[in-house]
Amino acid sequence: MTWDKIALFFLQLSWTVQHVTAIHRHDIYPYGMFYGDVTLQEGDDETSEVTTLTKPMYFYETSFTNLYVATNGIISTQDLPMEKQYVDDGFPTDFPVIAPFLADIDTSKGKGSIFYRQTESPTVLKRAEADVKRGFPDATFTPTHAFIATWENVSAYEEVTRSSSPSSRINTFQVVLAYNEKDTYALFLYPEDGLQFFGTRPKESYNVEIELPARVGFTRGELSFLFFSRTEGPYYSVTSNEQSVKNLYQKGNIGEPGVWLFHIGNRYSFQNVIPAQHETVLTKAPPVLDAVFPDEDYTETDEEEYDRIDPDFQDPSTTEFLEPEQDSSLLERLNQEVPLGQSPPQPSVSGPGAFPPPDPHNLPSEDVTRPQRPLPKHAILQVYPNRVKDVPPHASGGQVFSVEEKVDFDSGGEMIHYSTDNKETCERFQQQCSQNAHCTDYSTGFCCHCSSGFYGNGRHCLPNGAPHRVNGKVRGTVLVGGTAVQLDRINLHAYIVVGDGRAYTAISEVPEPVGWALMPMAPIGGLFGWLFALELPNSLNGFSITGAEFTRHADVTFYPGNQRLSIIQTAMGLDNQNYLNVDTHLQGSVPFIPPGATVQIEPFKDTYHYYPSLITSTSVREFTVVSAENGAETHTFQVKQNITYRDCNHGPRSELETQELRMERIFVMYVKEERILRYAITNKIGPLGDPEPEDVNPCYSGNHDCDTTAQCVPAEGQLFLCQCATGYRGDGRNYVDECAEGLSSCGAHSYCMNLPGSHRCQCESGFEFGFDGRTCQGKIHLHFLYVDECRDQPCHTHALCSNSPGSFQCQCRPGYHGDGFLCHPQNGSCFPKFYNIWFICIEGRPKTQCEQHRDSLQSGNGGVPLIGAFIPQCDEEGQYRPQQCHGSTGHCWCVDSRGQERAGTRTPPGAPRINCDEPVTPTQHPETVCERWRASLLQQYGGQPESHHYLPQCDSAGEFNPVQCYGDSSYCWCVDQNGREVPGTRSHDAVKPACIPTVAPPTMHPLPRPDVTPPPTGTSLLYAQGQQIGVLPLNGTQMDKQRSSVLLALHGSIVVGIDYDCRERKVYWSDLAGRTISRASLEPGSEPEIIINTALTSPEGLAIDAARRRLFWVDSTSDKIETANLDGSDRRVLFDTDLVNPRAIVVDSRTGTLYWTDWNREAPKIESSSVDGQNRRVLVQDGIGLPNALTYDSTTRQVCWADAGTKRLECISPNGTGRRVVHSDLSYPFSMVAFANHYYYTDWRRDGVIALSRDKQSTDEHLPDQRSHLYVLTAAMKHWCHTGTSKHVGSLQ
Repeated sequence: MTWDKIALFFLQLSWTVQHVTAIHRHDIYPYGMFYGDVTLQEGDDETSEVTTLTKPMYFYETSFTNLYVATNGIISTQDLPMEKQYVDDGFPTDFPVIAPFLADIDTSKGKGSIFYRQTESPTVLKRAEADVKRGFPDATFTPTHAFIATWENVSAYEEVTRSSSPSSRINTFQVVLAYNEKDTYALFLYPEDGLQFFGTRPKESYNVEIELPARVGFTRGELSFLFFSRTEGPYYSVTSNEQSVKNLYQKGNIGEPGVWLFHIGNRYSFQNVIPAQHETVLTKAPPVLDAVFPDEDYTETDEEEYDRIDPDFQDPSTTEFLEPEQDSSLLERLNQEVPLGQSPPQPSVSGPGAFPPPDPHNLPSEDVTRPQRPLPKHAILQVYPNRVKDVPPHASGGQVFSVEEKVDFDSGGEMIHYSTDNKETCERFQQQCSQNAHCTDYSTGFCCHCSSGFYGNGRHCLPNGAPHRVNGKVRGTVLVGGTAVQLDRINLHAYIVVGDGRAYTAISEVPEPVGWALMPMAPIGGLFGWLFALELPNSLNGFSITGAEFTRHADVTFYPGNQRLSIIQTAMGLDNQNYLNVDTHLQGSVPFIPPGATVQIEPFKDTYHYYPSLITSTSVREFTVVSAENGAETHTFQVKQNITYRDCNHGPRSELETQELRMERIFVMYVKEERILRYAITNKIGPLGDPEPEDVNPCYSGNHDCDTTAQCVPAEGQLFLCQCATGYRGDGRNYVDECAEGLSSCGAHSYCMNLPGSHRCQCESGFEFGFDGRTCQGKIHLHFLYVDECRDQPCHTHALCSNSPGSFQCQCRPGYHGDGFLCHPQNGSCFPKFYNIWFICIEGRPKTQCEQHRDSLQSGNGGVPLIGAFIPQCDEEGQYRPQQCHGSTGHCWCVDSRGQERAGTRTPPGAPRINCDEPVTPTQHPETVCERWRASLLQQYGGQPESHHYLPQCDSAGEFNPVQCYGDSSYCWCVDQNGREVPGTRSHDAVKPACIPTVAPPTMHPLPRPDVTPPPTGTSLLYAQGQQIGVLPLNGTQMDKQRSSVLLALHGSIVVGIDYDCRERKVYWSDLAGRTISRASLEPGSEPEIIINTALTSPEGLAIDAARRRLFWVDSTSDKIETANLDGSDRRVLFDTDLVNPRAIVVDSRTGTLYWTDWNREAPKIESSSVDGQNRRVLVQDGIGLPNALTYDSTTRQVCWADAGTKRLECISPNGTGRRVVHSDLSYPFSMVAFANHYYYTDWRRDGVIALSRDKQSTDEHLPDQRSHLYVLTAAMKHWCHTGTSKHVGSLQ
């Protein structure tokens, strides 16, 4: 090398280091599902579920443990309000915000993705430490935790009109929060070309062309000031106009454009955010390619050297895929071992989005393949179940290169010379291809391709149109309701009608508890539906891509219980009958499903993403459980899966990137008597987003009449041909029995056995196949030796083989019939075309939801109908009749197609019934805020909102329903009278939050007098029911329903909390509508007296301490517990911290102990303290969901609660011991009182009072004539008052 060339090299190097651009996309922090990221739901105004940090993080001077990620480019430490309350306003916001790009962002309909996770990955933490050091050289900072959120290819919200088209501008940006026990730093990263829009237009701009620049910065939010006031907290703003937004990627403050660093929190003293000030442009070292090529003859010890997986991918707080037992993927380990700042030996990107391929000048000159779609980072490059036997380690369809690198300064580049002496060719390795495939050599290796009439990946090929079977075993441990159930290699069989995409799966010998609980797990059988889905034009099913060797990982998370089930399914090739073998491993927990329940899963679509050797998908699915105990309940689970397989990267590559799998009919069933779990799914796969035309060809709709062993070939219009699959003969509508037709090739001493699409020759008794495998010859008879014919599996998969000396016998298993060599299910067909051979049928169709709901209630428990239960009425087609009536109460109402009651249609006994075929005439009133907002969103959605769109739900008066939900989902929260979300109420749960309205119903005339009608003599139950307080006398412990009456009519009120002072015989109650606490004497004509009417927002539960003459109450909006004398004097706050949604409260006067519940959906709990506010502690926090009701049982001296989430009534001793379940099948309890040996509770599903005996021997119910929610319940006794024990929200004994 000459000195001139050396000088030229350093000159070129100096030019390189002086050229600095913004940070590239592949250089931001790694993200995506393969790093365990959670994906935020698509939409215009979405907020993530809470991320509970493993260690607290300081923001400003305050410690926070929760983080929420929002669509609109922000992270907050608290659940966010609706976007209209902040997205179009200036900075600062009134709640804590970390804002890398606050604007009106929209990710609906696939317009980008948002990823987030917390991590303790050493790689991430070391990089964050280095970045902080660059911006704050004097700081001593070693992060212990990090939180990363990435907005990838997101769009601005815009209203598309007929005269305008959607904008193609998209943004990508990232925020990294690195922290330890003392400090917190924030990194904002804006990659090159990452910001294509710089602001958004307000939704309510009223045709005025105005665009608000994105707001970037930090705000602490409003802070408490004095006693009831709030003041603006500190904030720091980075942007002020459009140019300052553009500066985000054009400049930086740690020496690299697009990278901004801020010190945002400190444990001891912190006034405001401190930005880094290092603006000198630093050189950025180019990534160094450090590919490692293992030696050909590596050993297991060599593999261990590469087994250091980055813990970022195994973060226990994020999605985790269990590894297969046999992991032969060395390339996966290589990909995970690439040091920071270096690139793996494959095209690298930082997330699942598709970016431009590598510069083709860096590829070998002889590579003529098409550019590959880049892999997500941490993608598993090649994972397949087992190595091919007797094949060298590099027999993956690849090539071994000896690499010699030579730097050529004259050309200014590099020349890489490849020696291909060891190149794999068809001549050497053709045996790896299927016998129904041909082999093709390419410049870098060979690939296998299925022959005409077959489909697959070339290594494994199956005949087009032929039905297929799958056999395998299921093993693992599944936790059901706290009980671990072991599955010990039980059998799995699947049958797939490839011609129309129907896949049937049956798992036998499934123990009963897990059999019911696994009914929703259709994804187990869904794998076979995807593999052999009916292919629409321009699409490929799974088997056409993966063949018969792959590993499928699926991680299923159930909501609201967060149970997780890992499914690993490993395909191990085709057996000697050309059937697929799949091993299934289940590990984790699933929700409990009552025995006898049925599960319904609606049709849905799933998007599959395709990369080299990798296929991924993520979806959220709903299922409905119909049971006698709970009626119809809807639940949700999320499925994240990846499928890794052996790919051939030498030949032309498919340009396939995404496909949509459509599951159109889904049936699931557990047969208790046979212990068999069954799934049936009809599947089609096609291009993403392509609607199926109404006049689709029958081949693509599945409505053809071709035989199951024939392929439907589409012709013009509605015409089609039926073409027999390879190995079948006939007209395409009936296949030929080759044995009966004399078409077999069987020779002497053998007989023909017909098989689907083929036949088999079997030697007669006393003969066996010779060395050629075709000719039958006499056996060698030795007294100590005979041949076990069963070892060759001569019988059908649904038959048993029994061997005897010189012979064997095949016999079909129970439930099947045939000669043992071919067995058929004994059940007949259900559908003329659907061939549903496994499911409940009624006159040729499956049971509908109404019929299953009706039958489950009529059969009750143990076959005995439930007395007094409502039985839905179904029409001839199995649908809900428009008008439903309760046979026991005489009430009637109209329902929609799902059986849900239509508001305003209920009529009492004897009243004229409403015509359900006519729309309910709404009462005319001025348009409310709720109605205006709803109309505006309907217009925005084009009059056709989708299931994930939010629409405000308004009541008949136009006010906000207290419970608001996204579409038909179970993602719900509570709102106040202005539609603002109540913090801590958001949930993704089949049990909706117990929200109480804050607006009284409209005035009705004539108004009743607000005075007391005394209850009868003796003990009575008093219950709050909105605008009245009701009385239910007790005869002993039996409810005297005939003498029930109204104690006090309080029109315009919403009475929630109630308690009784036995000494002065006064009833006390809280009023949410009036924001007051009042009382009244139980004397004739007594009128209400307001005792507290200031500084109340949402007063709910209250309790009387009869011994100390004190009143206690909770306020669920201000999150306080207060106390005062019974006349309202001496008022003071007991607690105003660590409360989110306090509800029920009870006093044990004997010990002076106070108990209360907090139904915070993220962390529900039951607490206790002394009546003077001392010794506060958590009594119960595990195993509860929605603890609405609370009482003190003076008989057992235990605290008892009823939970609408777990549906259990439980008790515990005041010291936290002796916890026990009293009842486990409640419906929706709200309040409860203990009296004698009974518990009485109000139920929101029944809108009544339910009585339960402590010994579980008797139950009863009272349903008031006025059907509306009942709130708090208490007991009143006229002649006995023991002031040693005062009650709660609900009882006085």
